[in-house]
Amino acid sequence: MLEKILSLDTELLVFLNGLGSPTYDALWLFITKQSNWIPLFLLLLYVIFKKIGGKQTLYLLLFVALLVTFTDQMTNLFKNGFQRLRPCNNPEINSFIRVVQVRNSFSFFSGHAANSMAVASFLYFTLRSYFKYFVLIFLWPFIFAYSRIYLGLHYPGDILMGYLFGFTFGFLMYKLYKVAQKKYFPKPNL
Repeated sequence: MLEKILSLDTELLVFLNGLGSPTYDALWLFITKQSNWIPLFLLLLYVIFKKIGGKQTLYLLLFVALLVTFTDQMTNLFKNGFQRLRPCNNPEINSFIRVVQVRNSFSFFSGHAANSMAVASFLYFTLRSYFKYFVLIFLWPFIFAYSRIYLGLHYPGDILMGYLFGFTFGFLMYKLYKVAQKKYFPKPNL
């Protein structure tokens, strides 16, 4: 059963990765670099600050920092535990997939997918009542994590497990945030 899943995962990678073109490589290299998303994060931070105020924004940022730290460390624990070779380093497939970027760490599961989905989920559940189309925040982890398949750095299964892990812990952090908010930093009466 596991062999069949891994085989399907590889086939899907080969198909999705094969959709790429050297014409778009620079775009996907730009998308995959975390620091290139800073303008979006700053805009989002500004909009959140304007909507919920400085004190609530600081509390929110504290929980985001805790969430990213936890998710990132757990991702590394899983990667080092499973030690799945990245597609770009897998000698069985790296000669016929598009390898646009190479990393020497392990593949399962994707930190890009886990971290971005965790933050997007946490922010979505926390702020959805303030913004009508806030569900669009999920475009960020989908585009961000797809770049890893495009570049030959992750299998689709790595991305899906990263999404599942990130969504689960983003939601759990939201629940913890709501409990802490009621007890320690209630919203002011306006």
